[in-house]
Amino acid sequence: MAQKSLPTRCKTVIVGGGVMGCGLAYHLAHEGWGPETVLLEKAELTSGSTWHAAGQITHSTSSYGLGRMVDYNIGLYSGALEAETGQAVTWHGCGSFRLAYTEDEMDWLRHTLSVGRALGFNIELVEPDFIAKKHPFYNLEGVLGALHTPDDGHVDPSNVTMAMATGARQKGVQIFRQCRATNITQNDLGEWVVETDQGTIICEHVVNAGGTYARQMGEWSGLQLPMTSMTHHYFVTEDVPQFSDLDSELPVIRDDKEVSGYIRMEQKKGLIGIYEKENSNSVWHDECPWDYENWLFEADYDRVMPWLENALERMPIFADLGITREVHGAISHPPDGNPMVGPAPGVKNYWCCCGTQIGIGWGPGLTRELAKWMVHGAADINMRDYDPRRFGGYATKDWQVVKAHEDYKLRHEVPFPHFNRLEGRPIKPSPLYELLKERGAVYEEVYGFERPRWFARDGIEQRDHYSFKRNPVHDVVGAEVRAVREAVGIMDVTAFTKIEISGPGAYALLDRLTANRMPQKTGSITLTHMLNRRGRIELETTIVRLAEDRFYLVCAAFFEQRLLDHLSQNQAGEDATITALSASWSALSLNGPKSRDVLTQCTDADLSNAGFRWLSAQEITIAGHQVWAFRMSYAGELGWELHMPDHACLDVYTALWKAGTPLGIINYGSFAMNVLRMEKAFPGASELTNEVTLAEADVMRFVKTNKEFLGKEATLNGDDLPWICAYLAIEPDGIEDGHGGEAVRLNGENVGATASVAYGHSVGKILAFAYLKPGASKPGTELEVLISGKPRAAKVLGEAAYDPTSQRPRADVLTKEMA
Repeated sequence: MAQKSLPTRCKTVIVGGGVMGCGLAYHLAHEGWGPETVLLEKAELTSGSTWHAAGQITHSTSSYGLGRMVDYNIGLYSGALEAETGQAVTWHGCGSFRLAYTEDEMDWLRHTLSVGRALGFNIELVEPDFIAKKHPFYNLEGVLGALHTPDDGHVDPSNVTMAMATGARQKGVQIFRQCRATNITQNDLGEWVVETDQGTIICEHVVNAGGTYARQMGEWSGLQLPMTSMTHHYFVTEDVPQFSDLDSELPVIRDDKEVSGYIRMEQKKGLIGIYEKENSNSVWHDECPWDYENWLFEADYDRVMPWLENALERMPIFADLGITREVHGAISHPPDGNPMVGPAPGVKNYWCCCGTQIGIGWGPGLTRELAKWMVHGAADINMRDYDPRRFGGYATKDWQVVKAHEDYKLRHEVPFPHFNRLEGRPIKPSPLYELLKERGAVYEEVYGFERPRWFARDGIEQRDHYSFKRNPVHDVVGAEVRAVREAVGIMDVTAFTKIEISGPGAYALLDRLTANRMPQKTGSITLTHMLNRRGRIELETTIVRLAEDRFYLVCAAFFEQRLLDHLSQNQAGEDATITALSASWSALSLNGPKSRDVLTQCTDADLSNAGFRWLSAQEITIAGHQVWAFRMSYAGELGWELHMPDHACLDVYTALWKAGTPLGIINYGSFAMNVLRMEKAFPGASELTNEVTLAEADVMRFVKTNKEFLGKEATLNGDDLPWICAYLAIEPDGIEDGHGGEAVRLNGENVGATASVAYGHSVGKILAFAYLKPGASKPGTELEVLISGKPRAAKVLGEAAYDPTSQRPRADVLTKEMA
């Protein structure tokens, strides 16, 4: 049957017919956009990277959000999709094992078990004897245990993609094969113009589902979409005689240490997939020419041989067999390994559905959430880690290649908490970078900025100390927390997003986009939230009124582009200028009961409560520089944030350090900052996500119902809440404190999961935020939290564990009772 002619207009055009593009078409159709959606594929469906994928999928993930998506995908593959469309997907529900050889790997599996329990997965930690019964051919020498996920399996990549394409067509999506897009631009009306070799389509929404070609496609529209194509091998053996008499398929083996990959059955053959940890030639340097289809490379045995030899030692029944198929194909890798799913930066209605290195394993769940985001204004699962706007202009092509190469090598390493990816850094150092490095700073990267995590002292090495358990950094962070609570600490917070909005319409724009009351007087400060039309949280921000028509916004570093886009794309005629200052302004946070004593020595400003009230801002002079001082404290202590042009930062820091030295001033980092905010029960980015409303996050105290704002109706119509953010104290065991995503139980039944977890050094308890069923969230409720797979006693708190009435940050003088 001949294809229909290309329409000249539609609501949405998806460019790319792999698992991501077809998955999005399928889910947009289920959200009601089917008849208004067109998918374009330059060759045949699946002809990019999808067709040569190995097709495995597992419940073994330590990410709570990704776990929800994977569970949906397995349900889709194992029956739902075929039942709906009538198209076979060839699901193999053979289960899988993830092996552990070291205690660090076992700790990872224990944490994954806790997350899996929160999600209700069929998952268990098993010993080698159990593995041997299920998989008698694997050499288990040195294996300590494994995570067994019996509902896992693998699927034919082409079949499942074709089935989703069928489901999309059944609900009205038009799919055009052999239709090559050649350009994507935006016209003066803001519509997207998609040029192809069969004509031009004008649409409201355009989707880049280009897979390994996605970066080049982005360049057509002037976009820098950071991802690099890396090449990956798997091999299929001759028929394995020992497989001929098996009654059931062997489980997939994931062996991160010895194989750096996976081993499974492929019919009666063996399949070995390898992500070599050391390699020199895994980057597709000619950038995936647009005319390539079904492209494979010649196998590079020199690259993979050490790991291939290990695989044959682990599966000795493969050792004397020949290789019948070599698959060496390209896969897209963003700099951090996470997909690029969501709005492209700086433009409206250009959506990324690409950068997915595990398209079969992750694709349907990701595209379901993207479809909801496009149609309804927000996804139902936290998409922060996948939002394409998490990168900025610093993500140049050369940098992308360095980071993609790093990500490839880390694909089968233990994903330790706070794992620090060091390649290609520093890229955005603050003015204090070298000085603080000399003083022991161990840095992390946030939106390109280098931010101190903690400071090496007392003989602790100045490097990352990775573990799922407590490590030497635990006591160092405790010392930083105590110094802030008892004396004074200073932190380089230059990484914060800093935006100025000015003009006669600035107030009206911000008032319409924020749920809280706007700061009314010059010098006043408000903490507020910006929402989308579903009433879900876009971001939290502090707004400082610098003048009648001038406002300064501060929020987390990774929200910069998100904030800029939210402001500009919701501007409705207001005369307001939006200026990003993050790249040229620095910031310091000074906190602790002696912070006033330090700052008094450096400025002539009156810092008393009468002269400088809590939650107010003034321009003051420090070290000869004009500095904006904001009296507020994320640490819950007396304190100020000081914001200034970059050129002033070193002088201001030096003056404060000199004044504070006799008073015991210390540098502290983000690890201590997180503990301090948890002790004060301040929700952070892990709690305030696109998954939840302000009512669900239990922050309705920041809502003013007597004003109009974007998302108000959805905010106020949330009477029947599915979950509520609760604040917990958990009994410590002195070994492991948890990392987020752990199951929370009431009377033996799952009632939710943790979002953030930290040990509160000031109170001697593990503290956590958790999203719980409303009946389990009441203060005083006694619960259990599964940390490392084991239950710990927990209790819902009704107030902050530290200084619950917040007297300390407001104090003029620290009284004995406060001390």
